[in-house]
Amino acid sequence: MNVVLWVIAGLLAAAFLVAGLVKVSQPREKLDEMGMGAVAVLSPGLVKTIGALEIAAAVGLILPAVTGIAPVFVPLAALGLVAMMIGAAIVHARRGEYSSIGANAFLLILAAVVVWGRFGPYAF
Repeated sequence: MNVVLWVIAGLLAAAFLVAGLVKVSQPREKLDEMGMGAVAVLSPGLVKTIGALEIAAAVGLILPAVTGIAPVFVPLAALGLVAMMIGAAIVHARRGEYSSIGANAFLLILAAVVVWGRFGPYAF
């Protein structure tokens, strides 16, 4: 199970690192053109903040475990992603973008598995 948790954490880290870098580096209008329509209801500063939090979570999923320095941050980073996916699902639901909620739920479940595993029986 430890290997499964590493794989899930790695996939989550890669996905959120890319998503965060895009949000931080691109203007809101460009993100809307790229299919991230939900950013239209968010301020540019909030979009950049979300991107920065996604990058921080990606780093927090991997770096503490690899270095052995404060590995408790791994499940905390995953818990932060759970909260972010709940927020994302709410935004998508309010906009009527129900097809996007499935992706949010999938990522939420993966992050929740990391939270369970790293706070529970497979802690570092």
